[in-house]
Amino acid sequence: MDKIELITGDALEELKKLPSNAADLIVADPPYNLSKNYKATHDSMEFNEFLNFSRRWLVAADRVLRPGGTIYVFMGMRMISYMYSIFETEMNYTFQNWITWHYTQGLGKKRGFSSRHDDILVFSKQGGKVVFNLDAIRIPQKYYRSINNMRGANPGNVWDFSHIHYSQSDRMKHPTQKPEGIIERMVLASSNENDIVVDPFSGSGTTLRVCQQLNRKVIGIELEPSFVMETKERLSKPFYGFDSIDERMLRVPNDLNDPKIREEYFSNHINWFLHNHESSIEKFINAFISKYHQKISEEEYRYIDMVAKSHGVSNKKIGLKGKQISLFS
Repeated sequence: MDKIELITGDALEELKKLPSNAADLIVADPPYNLSKNYKATHDSMEFNEFLNFSRRWLVAADRVLRPGGTIYVFMGMRMISYMYSIFETEMNYTFQNWITWHYTQGLGKKRGFSSRHDDILVFSKQGGKVVFNLDAIRIPQKYYRSINNMRGANPGNVWDFSHIHYSQSDRMKHPTQKPEGIIERMVLASSNENDIVVDPFSGSGTTLRVCQQLNRKVIGIELEPSFVMETKERLSKPFYGFDSIDERMLRVPNDLNDPKIREEYFSNHINWFLHNHESSIEKFINAFISKYHQKISEEEYRYIDMVAKSHGVSNKKIGLKGKQISLFS
């Protein structure tokens, strides 16, 4: 198959055409039944109709997923428990996790609490080895300790990623575009390079864009032709880094007091945590210098300068105790 295959059609029908046990990972963002306007559909079903629709596409996806493969499913809080029940009691899948995607923006409410999260179920199909690449998704430690794994800590199952705002240049017309940073974490954690990823509701093409950059083969299915055209345009654009990041990836550990350890960690941090986030490297460098400027020698500044320039960060200034110090001239 090609690295990227984008199919225009109904997921219920198109999934039936894919080979059995072909997918290593499925990432699905189906309708939440919240009356969203997806052009081809308006996401408004009777309760039992929606449950039946969910069962049908999950059964179709089950045939495509290999034994041991992982599936991530986004779902709103009103229906998430029913999806969980289908996986565990009807499909006999193995529960892996229930992720909470926390965001700061949402619809305001005057009666009751405003919603500030979405849910993501993670299940695996029985009968094979489950992939989980922890090193690929670690986040920086809060403190340097010789006993700590400075490659980073497990990010946990509460994820903070901002919505893709309508004002952002890479915002598509799709009403529920997901941040690339979320999909990046799923793909890195639960698949390997050249594995096959399937997105039955590809929408704005986020999963396809992420897999394009992470060297995965990917099949996307989308019912609305205009979203397919927008996805193709998105895939043709130059890549400057994913459009979102877990802010903890920019965290500079405390107590990096040894110059040799600090210099080694500085470079490692960029390679480990910011590999696909070039636009965030400048922010990390400024935070690093701000925290350790009193301990950084001229030689270490030169090393920082060299690493920064290798990532296109140059001629920047940072304010330290009321004065401006030119770092990259």
